[in-house]
Amino acid sequence: MKNLKNKVAAATLSLALTCATSAAFAEDSSKPIVIPTHNWSSQVVMAYVIGGIFESLGNNVEYVPADSQAVYEAIRNGDVTISHEVWQSTFGASFYNAMEKGGVIDAGTHEAATLEEMGVPRYVIDNNLCPGLPNWEALKSCPEVFATADSGGKGRWLEGPQSWHGDLMPVRLDALGLGDSYTVKFAGSADAIWAELASAKKEGRGIITFNWTPNFTDADGFVFIEFPSYKDGCRKADGGDGSCGSPKGWLKKAANYKFPKTHPKAYKTFSRLSFSTEQIGQMASLVDIGKLSHQDAAKKWLADNEAVWKPFTE
Repeated sequence: MKNLKNKVAAATLSLALTCATSAAFAEDSSKPIVIPTHNWSSQVVMAYVIGGIFESLGNNVEYVPADSQAVYEAIRNGDVTISHEVWQSTFGASFYNAMEKGGVIDAGTHEAATLEEMGVPRYVIDNNLCPGLPNWEALKSCPEVFATADSGGKGRWLEGPQSWHGDLMPVRLDALGLGDSYTVKFAGSADAIWAELASAKKEGRGIITFNWTPNFTDADGFVFIEFPSYKDGCRKADGGDGSCGSPKGWLKKAANYKFPKTHPKAYKTFSRLSFSTEQIGQMASLVDIGKLSHQDAAKKWLADNEAVWKPFTE
């Protein structure tokens, strides 16, 4: 009987130690979670939003400026922990290349879909400045609506910096037969696009500009032009004539492969986290329209939207 009691006591102690050890391993590491910041508002605000959520779980967080393409190699090497805005069209190749090398995992997909395309402010449609929009064929009849002082009498497409897409839009203009009536101007920066949009809105004039979603303009109203549908091989670089529009894509999250082990609680929250187009647009608009700092915008969004993010942590 004594031996039996000793065995039971030993088994109980062993079980208790096992449970305690498991509980210890389930705790997040005190090492900081490193979150990258890039050069567009939604990404930076969301960095601080997610960092704030991690901090609410008791985690330490660091923020580091990072190149939006090279960041996946940094995640793979463990210098950065996560990436929370992986755009399919722009970063998909870099993301998958890093995954193939090993060290990067797919941490899930946001509810929001992505699109990078030319379009017009909502008032251009509402005021019927170019009847038939957003169908691209309407542009044949109204180039003068989008002419500017520097467009030589042609309608103007305001593209992003040429380093973003190369000659994608000039090629598309010609492929659609619009090259004689429209011209492409490359903006020097994203801020230059927003300044032009604000100026056009104030004057009530027509403007065609490159934009993307999710973005702060989702809150203000922006309509993407409907070009011929994107298909594999339709772009000139892929053997097509380049007349097609841009593909819609996913918005994913990436993480270093050790993150689930070093910070299981934070990783579970990160993998469950999913923001909508409207929610991401709200984050960006607090900076680009509300003129808050990225940090203050994140604090405000977290305070105003606890019902949105709290369930991700439970």
